Amino acid sequence: MTPDVARDPAPATAPVLAAVGLTVRFGGITALRDVSLEVAPRSFTGLVGPNGAGKSTAFAVLSGLLKPDHGRVHLAGVDVTRATPQARARRGLARTFQQPELFLQLTVREHLVLADRVRHRRSRLWRDVFDAASLRSTSGAEDERVDFLLELLALNAVRDWNVDSLPLGTSRLVEIGRALASVPSVLLLDEPFSGLTEHESEALADALGKIVNARGVGLLLVEHDVPMVLRLCQRVFVLDFGQLIADGSPAGIRANAEVRDAYLGDAGSVPDRVATTRRTDAP
Repeated sequence: MTPDVARDPAPATAPVLAAVGLTVRFGGITALRDVSLEVAPRSFTGLVGPNGAGKSTAFAVLSGLLKPDHGRVHLAGVDVTRATPQARARRGLARTFQQPELFLQLTVREHLVLADRVRHRRSRLWRDVFDAASLRSTSGAEDERVDFLLELLALNAVRDWNVDSLPLGTSRLVEIGRALASVPSVLLLDEPFSGLTEHESEALADALGKIVNARGVGLLLVEHDVPMVLRLCQRVFVLDFGQLIADGSPAGIRANAEVRDAYLGDAGSVPDRVATTRRTDAP
Protein backbone atom coordinates (compact mmCIF):
# COMPACT_ATOMS: atom_id res chain seq x y z
CA MET A 1 0.00 0.00 0.00
CA THR A 2 1.38 3.44 -0.89
CA PRO A 3 2.23 5.39 2.29
CA ASP A 4 -0.06 8.28 3.21
CA VAL A 5 2.72 10.47 4.64
CA ALA A 6 2.61 12.63 1.51
CA ARG A 7 -1.09 13.35 1.93
CA ASP A 8 -0.39 15.70 4.84
CA PRO A 9 0.85 19.23 4.21
CA ALA A 10 4.61 19.70 4.16
CA PRO A 11 6.00 20.93 7.49
CA ALA A 12 6.53 24.68 7.74
CA THR A 13 10.20 24.59 8.59
CA ALA A 14 13.57 25.44 7.08
CA PRO A 15 14.50 23.25 4.07
CA VAL A 16 17.20 20.63 4.50
CA LEU A 17 18.30 21.27 0.90
CA ALA A 18 17.82 24.41 -1.17
CA ALA A 19 19.05 25.55 -4.57
CA VAL A 20 18.78 29.20 -5.56
CA GLY A 21 19.12 30.52 -9.10
CA LEU A 22 21.05 27.59 -10.58
CA THR A 23 22.40 28.18 -14.08
CA VAL A 24 24.57 25.64 -15.90
CA ARG A 25 25.96 26.06 -19.41
CA PHE A 26 27.72 23.52 -21.61
CA GLY A 27 29.29 25.55 -24.38
CA GLY A 28 26.44 27.33 -26.12
CA ILE A 29 23.77 25.18 -24.46
CA THR A 30 22.08 26.34 -21.26
CA ALA A 31 21.13 23.14 -19.39
CA LEU A 32 19.66 25.00 -16.40
CA ARG A 33 18.49 28.61 -16.30
CA ASP A 34 17.84 30.29 -12.95
CA VAL A 35 16.37 27.19 -11.29
CA SER A 36 15.42 27.30 -7.61
CA LEU A 37 14.01 24.43 -5.57
CA GLU A 38 13.98 23.15 -2.01
CA VAL A 39 13.41 19.99 0.01
CA ALA A 40 11.70 20.08 3.40
CA PRO A 41 12.56 17.63 6.19
CA ARG A 42 10.28 14.62 6.68
CA SER A 43 8.75 15.00 3.22
CA PHE A 44 8.66 13.77 -0.35
CA THR A 45 9.64 16.24 -3.07
CA GLY A 46 9.48 15.43 -6.78
CA LEU A 47 11.53 16.73 -9.70
CA VAL A 48 10.02 15.82 -13.06
CA GLY A 49 10.10 16.89 -16.69
CA PRO A 50 10.49 15.56 -20.22
CA ASN A 51 13.74 13.99 -21.41
CA GLY A 52 16.35 16.72 -21.79
CA ALA A 53 14.58 19.05 -19.35
CA GLY A 54 17.64 19.35 -17.09
CA LYS A 55 16.77 16.92 -14.30
CA SER A 56 20.07 15.03 -14.43
CA THR A 57 22.03 18.29 -14.51
CA ALA A 58 20.14 19.59 -11.48
CA PHE A 59 20.77 16.31 -9.65
CA ALA A 60 24.49 16.50 -10.44
CA VAL A 61 24.68 20.06 -9.10
CA LEU A 62 22.78 19.21 -5.92
CA SER A 63 24.98 16.18 -5.20
CA GLY A 64 28.24 18.04 -5.93
CA LEU A 65 29.27 16.23 -9.11
CA LEU A 66 28.87 19.43 -11.12
CA LYS A 67 29.44 23.08 -10.18
CA PRO A 68 26.95 25.68 -11.43
CA ASP A 69 27.96 28.72 -13.44
CA HIS A 70 25.62 30.78 -11.27
CA GLY A 71 23.51 30.14 -8.20
CA ARG A 72 23.97 28.56 -4.80
CA VAL A 73 23.25 25.25 -3.06
CA HIS A 74 22.54 25.20 0.69
CA LEU A 75 22.48 22.09 2.86
CA ALA A 76 20.86 22.62 6.27
CA GLY A 77 21.47 26.34 5.84
CA VAL A 78 25.17 25.97 4.95
CA ASP A 79 26.44 27.06 1.53
CA VAL A 80 27.92 23.93 -0.09
CA THR A 81 28.01 25.21 -3.68
CA ARG A 82 31.73 24.51 -4.04
CA ALA A 83 31.85 21.54 -1.67
CA THR A 84 32.76 18.07 -2.92
CA PRO A 85 30.28 15.17 -2.88
CA GLN A 86 32.25 13.72 0.05
CA ALA A 87 31.94 16.95 2.04
CA ARG A 88 28.21 17.08 1.34
CA ALA A 89 27.86 13.48 2.48
CA ARG A 90 29.50 14.38 5.79
CA ARG A 91 26.95 17.18 6.16
CA GLY A 92 24.01 14.84 5.65
CA LEU A 93 23.40 14.39 1.91
CA ALA A 94 23.14 10.93 0.38
CA ARG A 95 22.09 9.75 -3.07
CA THR A 96 21.33 6.66 -5.08
CA PHE A 97 21.88 5.98 -8.77
CA GLN A 98 19.51 4.83 -11.51
CA GLN A 99 21.49 1.58 -11.80
CA PRO A 100 22.34 0.18 -8.34
CA GLU A 101 26.09 0.39 -7.67
CA LEU A 102 26.72 -2.67 -5.50
CA PHE A 103 29.53 -5.10 -4.67
CA LEU A 104 28.20 -8.27 -6.28
CA GLN A 105 30.26 -10.63 -4.11
CA LEU A 106 28.81 -9.30 -0.83
CA THR A 107 25.58 -10.28 0.87
CA VAL A 108 22.82 -7.82 1.65
CA ARG A 109 23.83 -7.63 5.31
CA GLU A 110 27.52 -7.23 4.47
CA HIS A 111 26.66 -4.25 2.28
CA LEU A 112 24.90 -2.56 5.16
CA VAL A 113 27.71 -3.36 7.60
CA LEU A 114 30.25 -1.89 5.20
CA ALA A 115 28.15 1.25 4.77
CA ASP A 116 27.72 1.56 8.54
CA ARG A 117 31.49 1.41 9.00
CA VAL A 118 32.02 4.17 6.44
CA ARG A 119 30.02 6.34 8.81
CA HIS A 120 31.14 4.99 12.20
CA ARG A 121 34.47 3.14 11.76
CA ARG A 122 36.16 4.64 8.71
CA SER A 123 39.60 3.44 9.84
CA ARG A 124 38.53 -0.14 8.99
CA LEU A 125 37.29 0.70 5.49
CA TRP A 126 40.17 -0.63 3.39
CA ARG A 127 40.46 -3.79 5.45
CA ASP A 128 36.74 -4.44 5.01
CA VAL A 129 36.80 -3.78 1.26
CA PHE A 130 39.62 -6.28 0.67
CA ASP A 131 38.65 -8.82 3.35
CA ALA A 132 34.92 -9.49 3.23
CA ALA A 133 35.25 -11.97 6.12
CA SER A 134 35.81 -9.01 8.46
CA LEU A 135 32.26 -7.85 7.67
CA ARG A 136 30.90 -10.94 9.43
CA SER A 137 32.56 -9.97 12.71
CA THR A 138 30.38 -7.19 14.06
CA SER A 139 29.90 -5.35 17.33
CA GLY A 140 26.65 -5.07 19.23
CA ALA A 141 26.21 -1.44 18.17
CA GLU A 142 26.74 -2.36 14.52
CA ASP A 143 24.25 -5.21 14.78
CA GLU A 144 21.64 -2.88 16.23
CA ARG A 145 22.03 -0.26 13.49
CA VAL A 146 22.18 -2.77 10.63
CA ASP A 147 19.29 -4.87 11.94
CA PHE A 148 17.20 -1.69 12.16
CA LEU A 149 17.78 -1.03 8.45
CA LEU A 150 17.06 -4.63 7.50
CA GLU A 151 13.75 -4.44 9.35
CA LEU A 152 12.89 -0.96 8.05
CA LEU A 153 13.39 -2.01 4.43
CA ALA A 154 11.90 -5.51 4.82
CA LEU A 155 15.21 -7.13 3.81
CA ASN A 156 15.50 -9.73 6.58
CA ALA A 157 14.35 -12.56 4.31
CA VAL A 158 17.29 -11.93 1.95
CA ARG A 159 19.86 -10.68 4.46
CA ASP A 160 22.31 -13.51 3.64
CA TRP A 161 21.80 -13.48 -0.13
CA ASN A 162 24.54 -12.24 -2.43
CA VAL A 163 23.28 -9.11 -4.17
CA ASP A 164 23.96 -10.56 -7.63
CA SER A 165 21.03 -12.94 -7.04
CA LEU A 166 18.50 -10.23 -6.16
CA PRO A 167 15.74 -8.84 -8.39
CA LEU A 168 16.10 -5.20 -9.40
CA GLY A 169 13.57 -3.88 -6.89
CA THR A 170 15.33 -5.55 -3.97
CA SER A 171 18.71 -4.31 -5.21
CA ARG A 172 17.30 -0.78 -5.11
CA LEU A 173 16.30 -1.31 -1.48
CA VAL A 174 19.82 -2.46 -0.65
CA GLU A 175 21.29 0.67 -2.23
CA ILE A 176 18.83 2.84 -0.33
CA GLY A 177 19.77 1.01 2.89
CA ARG A 178 23.41 1.69 2.18
CA ALA A 179 22.63 5.38 1.72
CA LEU A 180 20.63 5.45 4.96
CA ALA A 181 23.56 3.97 6.87
CA SER A 182 25.26 7.35 6.50
CA VAL A 183 22.39 8.84 8.58
CA PRO A 184 21.46 11.49 6.00
CA SER A 185 19.11 14.40 6.50
CA VAL A 186 18.31 14.47 2.77
CA LEU A 187 18.32 11.60 0.27
CA LEU A 188 18.39 12.11 -3.50
CA LEU A 189 16.81 9.23 -5.41
CA ASP A 190 17.64 8.91 -9.11
CA GLU A 191 14.68 7.25 -10.89
CA PRO A 192 14.10 4.71 -8.11
CA PHE A 193 11.01 3.21 -9.80
CA SER A 194 12.59 2.75 -13.23
CA GLY A 195 12.17 -0.79 -14.55
CA LEU A 196 10.27 -2.09 -11.51
CA THR A 197 7.21 -4.28 -11.61
CA GLU A 198 3.98 -3.10 -10.00
CA HIS A 199 4.68 -5.22 -6.90
CA GLU A 200 8.26 -3.93 -6.60
CA SER A 201 7.08 -0.34 -7.02
CA GLU A 202 4.55 -0.71 -4.23
CA ALA A 203 7.13 -2.31 -1.93
CA LEU A 204 9.60 0.49 -2.62
CA ALA A 205 6.96 3.19 -2.09
CA ASP A 206 6.05 1.61 1.24
CA ALA A 207 9.72 1.48 2.29
CA LEU A 208 10.25 5.13 1.35
CA GLY A 209 7.26 6.13 3.46
CA LYS A 210 8.75 4.28 6.43
CA ILE A 211 12.07 6.04 5.89
CA VAL A 212 10.46 9.48 5.94
CA ASN A 213 8.48 8.67 9.07
CA ALA A 214 11.19 6.79 10.99
CA ARG A 215 14.18 8.95 10.12
CA GLY A 216 12.63 12.34 9.29
CA VAL A 217 14.58 12.35 6.04
CA GLY A 218 13.74 14.75 3.23
CA LEU A 219 13.49 12.78 -0.03
CA LEU A 220 14.00 14.26 -3.49
CA LEU A 221 12.85 11.98 -6.32
CA VAL A 222 13.96 12.50 -9.90
CA GLU A 223 11.52 10.22 -11.64
CA HIS A 224 9.79 9.55 -14.98
CA ASP A 225 6.88 7.79 -13.28
CA VAL A 226 4.70 10.88 -12.91
CA PRO A 227 1.70 9.01 -11.43
CA MET A 228 3.92 7.69 -8.64
CA VAL A 229 5.45 11.13 -8.02
CA LEU A 230 2.03 12.74 -7.78
CA ARG A 231 0.88 10.04 -5.35
CA LEU A 232 3.89 10.29 -3.07
CA CYS A 233 5.06 13.90 -3.09
CA GLN A 234 3.82 16.88 -1.16
CA ARG A 235 5.61 19.25 -3.50
CA VAL A 236 6.62 18.84 -7.13
CA PHE A 237 8.98 20.90 -9.29
CA VAL A 238 8.66 20.66 -13.08
CA LEU A 239 11.48 21.45 -15.50
CA ASP A 240 11.24 22.01 -19.25
CA PHE A 241 14.16 23.03 -21.46
CA GLY A 242 16.24 23.83 -18.38
CA GLN A 243 13.70 26.17 -16.82
CA LEU A 244 11.35 25.72 -13.89
CA ILE A 245 7.81 25.94 -15.29
CA ALA A 246 5.86 24.86 -12.20
CA ASP A 247 6.23 24.36 -8.46
CA GLY A 248 3.41 23.23 -6.24
CA SER A 249 1.21 20.51 -4.82
CA PRO A 250 0.22 17.47 -6.90
CA ALA A 251 -3.24 18.98 -7.43
CA GLY A 252 -1.72 22.23 -8.59
CA ILE A 253 0.65 20.45 -10.96
CA ARG A 254 -2.18 18.41 -12.50
CA ALA A 255 -4.19 21.61 -13.05
CA ASN A 256 -1.30 23.60 -14.55
CA ALA A 257 -1.93 24.17 -18.27
CA GLU A 258 1.75 24.75 -19.07
CA VAL A 259 2.73 21.46 -17.42
CA ARG A 260 0.02 19.58 -19.29
CA ASP A 261 1.19 21.02 -22.59
CA ALA A 262 4.86 20.29 -21.89
CA TYR A 263 4.65 16.95 -20.17
CA LEU A 264 1.41 15.46 -18.84
CA GLY A 265 -0.74 15.47 -21.96
CA ASP A 266 -4.52 15.60 -22.14
CA ALA A 267 -5.95 17.38 -19.09
CA GLY A 268 -9.00 15.18 -18.88
CA SER A 269 -7.04 11.95 -18.60
CA VAL A 270 -4.49 13.05 -16.02
CA PRO A 271 -6.50 12.47 -12.80
CA ASP A 272 -7.58 8.96 -13.83
CA ARG A 273 -4.07 8.04 -14.95
CA VAL A 274 -2.58 9.29 -11.71
CA ALA A 275 -5.08 7.28 -9.68
CA THR A 276 -4.75 3.98 -11.51
CA THR A 277 -1.72 3.70 -13.78
CA ARG A 278 1.36 1.79 -12.60
CA ARG A 279 4.58 1.54 -14.60
CA THR A 280 5.95 -1.90 -15.29
CA ASP A 281 8.72 -1.01 -17.71
CA ALA A 282 11.77 1.20 -17.90
CA PRO A 283 11.30 4.78 -19.14
